Amino acid sequence: MNAIRNSSKAPAKIAPKKKLAFHAQAFLDSSGAARQIVEYRRLENIYVQGDMATTIFYIQRGGVKLTVVNEVGKEAVVALLGQGDFFGEGSIAGQVVRMGTATAIIPTTLLVIEKKEMTRVLHAEHAFSDRFLAYMISRNLRIEQDLIDQLFNSSEKRLARTLLLLAQSGKQDQPQKMLPNISQEMLAEMIGATRPRVNCFMNKFKKLGFIHYNGGLHINTSLLSVVLHE
Repeated sequence: MNAIRNSSKAPAKIAPKKKLAFHAQAFLDSSGAARQIVEYRRLENIYVQGDMATTIFYIQRGGVKLTVVNEVGKEAVVALLGQGDFFGEGSIAGQVVRMGTATAIIPTTLLVIEKKEMTRVLHAEHAFSDRFLAYMISRNLRIEQDLIDQLFNSSEKRLARTLLLLAQSGKQDQPQKMLPNISQEMLAEMIGATRPRVNCFMNKFKKLGFIHYNGGLHINTSLLSVVLHE
């Protein structure tokens, strides 16, 4: 894990729902040593379940997997996050220890903000506060949609929706995007299905032209028809 002091501005993430621009380097340069940019290697833990919760993270580039493990050792994937996402925000809501583990799924660059600094900035810097509030509202809606999806949709629809969300393929200017290296086991954990079932659906999606493999997994927005079809 290597701290980087001089880093270029992070490109703003454009999501299906419009987000306010947030430039990590400008924020980093504005004041204080209570924030830094840190790089993580693929599969390197950022924090683990039970660690003290003292910082908040913003993803400049890369991807992060959030997981939890129950008392018998069963692991579940809670979310996969990408550029423009915050995580670890429970520390400013009274969370003393981490409720799960955060792991870089590809080489990842993070802006790391100390809890006290984050609290100060939310009160003092309105542009940042607006950006963070918009993100938290959007994430809350996403959690509600995930719960509805889990309760009422078939595993095939859940897989299609998960792939679309991971690819952020609601962008009109990017009708197709390659996903990072995500295993079928991980996808199965995310949608509550078995790996053979996920493999069956992925083969079906490939035959129908919804996905293809060429140096990685590419998602076509036509996959949306699976989600919308009743």
